[in-house]
Amino acid sequence: MVECGLACWRCRWLLPLLLGLAIIMGIIALAGRGWLESESEPYVQQASLWESCTRGEEELNWSCESLMDYGWGRAAAATYLVGFVILVICFALAVIAFSIEILRFNFVRGIGGLLFVVAAFQIIGLVIYPVKFAEDIPLTGDNMFSWAYGFGWASTVVVIGCAFFFCCLPNWEDEVLGNIKPSCYYSSPERAPYLN
Repeated sequence: MVECGLACWRCRWLLPLLLGLAIIMGIIALAGRGWLESESEPYVQQASLWESCTRGEEELNWSCESLMDYGWGRAAAATYLVGFVILVICFALAVIAFSIEILRFNFVRGIGGLLFVVAAFQIIGLVIYPVKFAEDIPLTGDNMFSWAYGFGWASTVVVIGCAFFFCCLPNWEDEVLGNIKPSCYYSSPERAPYLN
C-alpha cells in the first residue's frame, strides 16, 4: 500500500475561490434589504444599507427614507463599499498571482495585507450601522438585524481567514511549489499484519 502527501500546488485555487465567495456574500449584503427587519408580524420595519422603510400595520406600501441623509449612513456605506472594492481588487490579484507558474510570494503576502485593510473597513461599516441606526431612527415594534447584515459579517470573517492564509503562505513556499519530495510510506501485508 502506498500513501503520498497531497501537493499543495493542486489546491492553490482554494484561496481565490474563498475570496470569490466573500465577494458574493458582499454583493448580497450591499443589495439586500434585510439589514434590519421586524422580528415578528406585523412586519412594519425593514432597512438596507441605503434606506430605512416603515409602514403601518394595515398598509401595503412601504414609506422609505434614505440613510444617505445622515452622516453616519454615508460613513457606514462608504466604509463597507471601499472595503468591498478593495476585496474585488484582491480577488483579481490573487487570480493573477496563482495563475503564473513562478509564484511571487512577497506579492501574495501583500494581498494578505490588503485583505486586513478590507476587514478593517468592513468592520467599521458593520459597527457604525447598528449603533447609529438604533440612536437616530425611531424603531417600531420588535426588530432584529437580519440576513443581509449577517452576510456582511460572513464576508468579513472569510476575508479575515483568507488574510491570515495569504500572509502565512510564503512560510510554506517549498511545499506549495512542489519543491519538496512527497513522503511516501510503503507497507506490505506480510510485514505489517496488524494493518489489515
